[in-house]
Amino acid sequence: MSLQNRKIAIVCDWLTTQGGAEKVILSLHRLFPDAPIFTSIYNPDKVKGFENATIYTSGIQHLPFAKKKHQLYLQLMPRAFEKFNLNEFDIVISSSHSCAKGVITKPQTLHVSYCHSPMRYAWENSINYVKQYKINPLVKAAAPWLLHKIRLWDRLSADRVDYFIANSHYIQRRIHKYYRRPSTVIHPFIDTKQFTSGGPREDFYLAVGRLTPYKKFDLLVETFNQTGLPLKIVGTGISENDLRQQAKSNIQFLGFVPDEELQKLYSTAKALVFPQLEDFGIIPLEAMASGCPVIAYADGGALETVIDGKTGVYFHEQTPEALKKAIRKRATIDFDHQKIEDHAKTFSEEQFQKEITKFIEKKWKDWQKQMT
Repeated sequence: MSLQNRKIAIVCDWLTTQGGAEKVILSLHRLFPDAPIFTSIYNPDKVKGFENATIYTSGIQHLPFAKKKHQLYLQLMPRAFEKFNLNEFDIVISSSHSCAKGVITKPQTLHVSYCHSPMRYAWENSINYVKQYKINPLVKAAAPWLLHKIRLWDRLSADRVDYFIANSHYIQRRIHKYYRRPSTVIHPFIDTKQFTSGGPREDFYLAVGRLTPYKKFDLLVETFNQTGLPLKIVGTGISENDLRQQAKSNIQFLGFVPDEELQKLYSTAKALVFPQLEDFGIIPLEAMASGCPVIAYADGGALETVIDGKTGVYFHEQTPEALKKAIRKRATIDFDHQKIEDHAKTFSEEQFQKEITKFIEKKWKDWQKQMT
């Protein structure tokens, strides 16, 4: 059943930084260009590609520092999304790792939610979220009470979704655990045309990502301090100053780098080191699409993208000893960089859009039968 004549709306948590979730929204926008986008905050200076989109924002958009520090207004977001009027739409597609799935739709409307994760800071990560992040002591003291309230709303709002899509089998298990709901896995994608293997491998390891506590860059610094091997770190974040102070001279911080430079780093690095547990993980795919093997922590989404011994190497504990063992193992494997690239490029945007369209068409057909 075609979706051509259906009125569709897209909902997302916020559009304030250019990340994996934003790429999914951009792809949905390309797939449904006439669908308006509803979001809490939109920063057009930071997020590109939506210049021709119709975007509706919440009242949070106009509050101080909202475009740079959306976390300040987490307590306001449930109400902000509930205030959006979506009654005119046949289908609502939410892309959510926070509050977007909590929109209220009429009974006749089909609501499909692409879930990047149940709200990370509300569930099993809530204790570490409060403990690790450098925030005002008064806010830190109040955080457990505030997160308790958010957690109750998050569970309640999950019942407003008619069908869940999970971005990985790992997230599928979390959706079942915290929401007690089934879901269908459709993996995210990379721009396969942007990356290519080429050039000789050089004598350095690479790490890419936001420098925040849960990304475990402190493990990389500790490990490479001990090995003395060259490591280049791409990214910025709240942990950057602490990491720089801890790092020895063999570790180089590159900060933000343009896409062309990042692609060159991917295509020449000895390996990407990926020490964190991620819901899915776009960065390992980008590296592999450039023919770069990945040394990955064996948990979360990395288990669904990295093939141990063929496109990378796993380590099973987030310790310097386990990581050093994996680095030594990588040195013994003569990887086929073209095969690594070919594997990564199966995660294409075309495949993502094909699966999304097929899923929504099927659910809309089933939904129409239920409504008659």
